[in-house]
Amino acid sequence: MTITAPARPARAIQGTLDDLGTPLHEVTFVVVDLETTGGSAHADHITEIGAVKVRGGEVLGEFQTLVNPRVPIPAVISVLTGITNAMVATAPRIEQVLPSFLEFLGDAVVVAHNARFDVTFLKAAASATGNRWPDPVVIDTVLLARALVTRDEAPNHKLASLARVFHAQVTPDHRALHDAQATVDVLHGLLGRLGGLGVHTLEELATYSVRVPQATRRKRYLADDLPSAPGVYMFKDGQGRVLYVGTSVDIRTRVRSYFTASEQRRRMAEMVRIAEAVTPVVCATALEAQVRELRLIAEHKPRYNRRSRHPEKSAWVKLTVEPFPRLSIVTAVRGDETTYVGPFPSKTAAEDAVAALHDALPLRRCTDRLSPKRPSPACALAEMGRCGAPCTGAQSPQEYAALVARARDALLGDPGTVLSPLEQRMQSLAQDERYEDAASLRDRLLTLLRGMTRSQRLAPLAAAPEIVAARRSPLGGWELVCVRYGRLAGSSHSPRGADPMVYVDALTASAEVVAPGLAPAPAAYPEETEKILRWLEEPGVRLVSVEGEWTCPVGGAVSAAARFGATPAASPSPFEA
Repeated sequence: MTITAPARPARAIQGTLDDLGTPLHEVTFVVVDLETTGGSAHADHITEIGAVKVRGGEVLGEFQTLVNPRVPIPAVISVLTGITNAMVATAPRIEQVLPSFLEFLGDAVVVAHNARFDVTFLKAAASATGNRWPDPVVIDTVLLARALVTRDEAPNHKLASLARVFHAQVTPDHRALHDAQATVDVLHGLLGRLGGLGVHTLEELATYSVRVPQATRRKRYLADDLPSAPGVYMFKDGQGRVLYVGTSVDIRTRVRSYFTASEQRRRMAEMVRIAEAVTPVVCATALEAQVRELRLIAEHKPRYNRRSRHPEKSAWVKLTVEPFPRLSIVTAVRGDETTYVGPFPSKTAAEDAVAALHDALPLRRCTDRLSPKRPSPACALAEMGRCGAPCTGAQSPQEYAALVARARDALLGDPGTVLSPLEQRMQSLAQDERYEDAASLRDRLLTLLRGMTRSQRLAPLAAAPEIVAARRSPLGGWELVCVRYGRLAGSSHSPRGADPMVYVDALTASAEVVAPGLAPAPAAYPEETEKILRWLEEPGVRLVSVEGEWTCPVGGAVSAAARFGATPAASPSPFEA
């Protein structure tokens, strides 16, 4: 095994996409080539590893070793590579070689010609020997050559052909180190051509694709003046209309990627072609960026955003306010102090939830306004025993009120009253081999549970006048968030080493004044409140102060939903009481 390195220690550059925007002359590449006993990473074995570490055009070190594959080398492979069984008989085995190679690799970017072949063998070797594969960024010179080298220059994109095009100092000969050295020259030649196309960073190199039209690639100037900060970005057309709203921890890097990566979504590629400007909105925290994204989508309804464009189209299920209440589907919560469940994502979902409630409790389904003083004829459901017939006087107001109280208790607290009869009904249908009917009932039940879970989780936060919470920032200091009646009223960041309470006081003093929503709806669109809930429930978030209460009922819909597999988007609150 041979490892050579210059006297000056090499400064490793993190070679992952965590370093988006790293100039290519600062990136450490390890150009690697393998020789093997065959083409299958699972059935064949490595016989030689050769690698060259380079940065900024300078060779930092080389790695070369034969490897004993512990199986005979096929004659055809020996003829091709010149590596014989005798040569590898005394060579170290892969379990001895691989740790040294991984140390040599460090956190550099891997480069190979037909990289899939080499990386697959290295991953298989790491798995077989119990070593962790570092999963580096991988650059394939074959793919780059297909985009940059024409047939007029080379008959194909084999390493030997490209070595001639770029005047490599070493001729590839199917020996690992020689081929890796030739690939270094090919890489530098390809990078030179990419520089003329405006590819100057690791991110741009990793996402480069010939499928990105030059007209689109040239638009990357739109990102030049954007901030490298967390927040929201808005693509706009020539008339200033918002086409698309997105969010990122680094606005400039994310927007720039639209002009360098091959966008697989046709709608987004079309959007980029139309876009003439990008407007950034810098945010103090990632949560603020997510919330602002939702609000801007709801405000502008950009045609290239598929989700969250119409938050006002959600549906609620309520118990009507009348002598004999019934279930009704409404589009908004009114201040009538009755029971609401939801919101549901659509009217259809709300209808399924109502059907499940009717399957469990014999609430009336007629829409007439009934009076105990004016009886009316019974409907078919009453004759079938699926309604107590309060319309005829067969069910007294007191008896019907007790039924409504059971429904209200189930919707606001423990859903056992609803679940028990529905579970029994499903079991009965399954025993009768009516599996489709049982599945349909199950789906209605799950829809109901999701709506009940949503309302039981949103309502407490919507009722809290103010919650202030903090989380340690990856940049040091604290991310601070102020929530009022379920709406993000403000957020800020306290620097490393500073007293966070000074910034908490400033945040609460400057935060938005929020009027309470109509209970149980929050003072924001429900999706915003749910994002806030997810953030509050993340590990490491600390409650600084709570005005009011933030609780969920023990044994409520959250627990039942988890049992039935209808878990909410965010995990159950750790503050249940």
